[in-house]
Amino acid sequence: MAAQEPKQQVEVTQSTLRDRLRAEAAAPYRGLRHVFYAVFAASGLMGAFILGLKGLAGTAGDDVAWNLALQIGVVALMVALWRWDRG
Repeated sequence: MAAQEPKQQVEVTQSTLRDRLRAEAAAPYRGLRHVFYAVFAASGLMGAFILGLKGLAGTAGDDVAWNLALQIGVVALMVALWRWDRG
């Protein structure tokens, strides 16, 4: 029985590798796209947070609503792209 275990383990490893390669061929660079989505969403969140604090302090200027809407829109777009890419 001990002689069959390494062969079975190799077959499992090969099938797992084959499945991973097929998934990558079906959706190339998915992991890289998810990194970009996360980075841009984090950037939008940080921008909205800082802009919100500037708005509360009164130092943001006249177009604070437009800029805040833009930052929130970036975050919403990245979340939508992430969900669309998963499905």
